[in-house]
Amino acid sequence: MKFNLSEVNDLIRTRRSIPPEHFTNRKVQKDQIELMLKNAQWAPNHGKTQPWRFQVYLSDSARQELSQALGKLYLETTPDDQQNDTKLAKLIRRPLISSVVILVSMSRQLEEKIPEIEEIEAVACSILNLQLTATAYGIGSFWSSPKLIYTKEMNEFLGITEKDKCLGIIYLGYPKGDWPKSHRKPIEYNTVWKTQ
Repeated sequence: MKFNLSEVNDLIRTRRSIPPEHFTNRKVQKDQIELMLKNAQWAPNHGKTQPWRFQVYLSDSARQELSQALGKLYLETTPDDQQNDTKLAKLIRRPLISSVVILVSMSRQLEEKIPEIEEIEAVACSILNLQLTATAYGIGSFWSSPKLIYTKEMNEFLGITEKDKCLGIIYLGYPKGDWPKSHRKPIEYNTVWKTQ
């Protein structure tokens, strides 16, 4: 099986975290989201547990509901002396300025045969697959993980068990202007070659 390695390299190296504040009002289509989710399911996972779960907020009314819920959850789960008006405003605003929002969680298997960390890692891989597919469409994505997503109140909002975990809020939209550029350090900074 052969793939165009140059195109694969370009796709991986072009993916960016693009915050919703940089999205246009152009709509992401449902069939595009479906392909992102299908590709997300092809992430590696020990024991074939497929622990990823997705809640897709597609309509304006669904994203409005999510916006209100995130604001409420922030106020409920953040001590008064730690609350920040800017963070609260951002949580409320972001679902409204995104074309689509996907809440991603890890569904813990009842038998707990696979270590939890491996299930979390599998879901993280699935999110990257989703983001790479978005990038191939020219759609920006932003994986957000505010503290409130790890609370029991968030689990209750999502209707998931106490052993499950919300792992991210994925905002999707077409970016304004040129696609952002970035760079990475050479591999010599983070790689040790064992040759003997």
